[in-house]
Amino acid sequence: MTPTQYPGLIPSHEHERLAALQPYQVLGTPGQEVFNDFVSIVAKVFDMPIALVSLVRADDVVFIGNEGLPEALVVNREDSMCSVAILSNELTEFRDIAAEPCALVNPFVAQQMQLGFYAGQALYAPNGMAVGSLCVMDHRPRQLTPSEGLLLKDLAQVAQELLRLQAALAAGFTVPDALPTRLDATVQQSLTRLATLAELNQWETADTAEAHQYAESRLDEARYLAQTLYRELQIVLAGVA
Repeated sequence: MTPTQYPGLIPSHEHERLAALQPYQVLGTPGQEVFNDFVSIVAKVFDMPIALVSLVRADDVVFIGNEGLPEALVVNREDSMCSVAILSNELTEFRDIAAEPCALVNPFVAQQMQLGFYAGQALYAPNGMAVGSLCVMDHRPRQLTPSEGLLLKDLAQVAQELLRLQAALAAGFTVPDALPTRLDATVQQSLTRLATLAELNQWETADTAEAHQYAESRLDEARYLAQTLYRELQIVLAGVA
């Protein structure tokens, strides 16, 4: 990417960020199974058609987890709002893209894809450098509730640790003998329960106090599962330098 085209996308620490991204380059193949499974559940949890795990490289953005955008495998950095999400420690949210497009990226791409909403949370390397993002998108304007925003942040931490684990395994890291079964069971149980909660969301149509209370309870449970999965991944990754 030519820096003068969209200079706002290039952080002052870009050199250090790209160095932190290097260990993850082995994951640069679009649509990896573990991340595809993960974002498929994320999309259902938020009742949105699109969810992505991205790596933001020097000139482009690769979607290693892709639900809902099969035609977008690798895009130019200036064409993706994930390039913007890595610039902030906070949640990046564009509630009505048609009315208020992101000024830091090419607006025509979002128009062509008929995007109405974007929310993304940066994913970090162990040294604190942002290497990618977890995001959800919709074709209509939306706004995350505070509970949904917290859940997206928790799920981003899970995606972050999954990135570390997959990169470590690709580099030869061996998981201790006692942990694979425990980790697989925890991951599968958590993802299955998250998927079940997401399916239950499809039945929520009534705009009543009870329905809203149920939705909040579902989000609380989803956060608990995400936090549990995050802790399990951290235990496994404790042996990674």
